[in-house]
Amino acid sequence: MRISDFDFKLPEHRIALEPTGKRDSSRLMVLSPGGELHHKRFSDLPDYLNKGDMLLLNRTKVLPVRLAGERPGGGKLEILLVKELGDGRWEILSRGRYTGPLEISPRLKAEVEDGHTARLTYSGDLNGILWEEGQMPLPPYIKRSPTEADKERYQTVYAREPGSIAAPTAGLHFTEELLKRIEGKGVSVRYLTLHVGTGTFTPIRAEAFEDHAMASEAFEIEKDLLEEISALRGRLIAVGTTTTRALEGLFTDNHSASENGNAVKGSTDIFIYPGYMFKAINGLITNFHLPRSTPLMLTSALAGRERLLKAYAEAVRENYRFFSYGDAMLIL
Repeated sequence: MRISDFDFKLPEHRIALEPTGKRDSSRLMVLSPGGELHHKRFSDLPDYLNKGDMLLLNRTKVLPVRLAGERPGGGKLEILLVKELGDGRWEILSRGRYTGPLEISPRLKAEVEDGHTARLTYSGDLNGILWEEGQMPLPPYIKRSPTEADKERYQTVYAREPGSIAAPTAGLHFTEELLKRIEGKGVSVRYLTLHVGTGTFTPIRAEAFEDHAMASEAFEIEKDLLEEISALRGRLIAVGTTTTRALEGLFTDNHSASENGNAVKGSTDIFIYPGYMFKAINGLITNFHLPRSTPLMLTSALAGRERLLKAYAEAVRENYRFFSYGDAMLIL
């Protein structure tokens, strides 16, 4: 297979620019083990979960790391904080290769180097400044400016651990009430953390997709959770490709990790594509992904490429909403 085998046609108006009115009112396409497609609402999810199953979610929290500043002599520049490097330095994303000072606000300034790194100087708590003055890092295909409402909706209701530059979007559909209904069925609801970085959304540019190198992303998994998974008799349903990568990365050689108190902390650069044999999960809740993307490759590995692209074509015909603020799919 080539990366061109993972193309599909998507009308631009099928890209969701806004979230649904209520999180769990989004649509849910169910791919059953027998190959049938079912069109449901996300609030119907408990009907497909059984007592003894485990639902595993990513509790990472997105920070409003999209910052706009002004260069000396005028001229705007927007930067995206990607990863803290230490000593006030950050890896960033920005347009061009600007080197020089950038004033973001009276409390926050940056010295940018070659458009790739920035040293921040600030007064007060950086996280507090970001929440007041930063914007959420919405994906570029959402062609509008972020709003204050995105600080709540581009975030799962169970987000706890700050560190991501993109939301684990499969989890955006859950409400507290829905999670309680799921637990009421005897399903274990558990959490791990993988901080979403550039590895998840960097496009595949090589035609031979096996040549693509995934950027490493940090994860943390509690030891008690790993013991529960080892003893699990029901199915393990992962919520999102990031949750899947954290767990599958740990269960293979595609990670570096060490025990830290009650948790295993590390990072993984695992790249999952068709042919991969899953070590942990039995099902996946996910959104509809971009053509040629690594999340689409992972989803294809679980569902099968032809089966998945057929489901995507059906989703286009049935007016599903695509990508981060779009609808969901359950693969069993």
